[in-house]
Amino acid sequence: MTTEERQQLIAQYKDGYGQVANAVESFPTDKLTARPIAGKWSAAEIVHHLADSETTSGLRLRRLLAEDHPLIQGYDQDTYAARLNYNRREIGPSLEAFRSARSSTAQLFDFMSDEDWRRDGTHSESGSYSAEDWLKIYAAHAHHHAAQIRRLREALTEGAAAIA
Repeated sequence: MTTEERQQLIAQYKDGYGQVANAVESFPTDKLTARPIAGKWSAAEIVHHLADSETTSGLRLRRLLAEDHPLIQGYDQDTYAARLNYNRREIGPSLEAFRSARSSTAQLFDFMSDEDWRRDGTHSESGSYSAEDWLKIYAAHAHHHAAQIRRLREALTEGAAAIA
């Protein structure tokens, strides 16, 4: 990965919270737990997932930086959603946890050398896993979910128009 590519991904990562916050801000509050798209999470579930994912991902990067060849443990996001009551909890604290975890992790980038970006471990589900791999995944992660939230809002709007 070139320095320019890395800087673009870092900028995308830093922009992720804003994208999600913007998508949630325009979402009907009384519909946060609605599932207008079959088989897809609600907006609330997405926000709680982002909080859990971001705290997990921040720890993953820290382990890659501080430990030699750590084992990075995967987890079942659907089990988290069900057992941690994603669709029954207020989203405010999770949105804040997501923002704080992402902001704290982004501070690390200023101190990382090229060698740090190449540090690696083993992911329990996907094998070899470096700090650069981590950045590629999490730079896009929040944007992907912000787009999902916008699609959910569109589906709600289309569903309401069809009823009217």
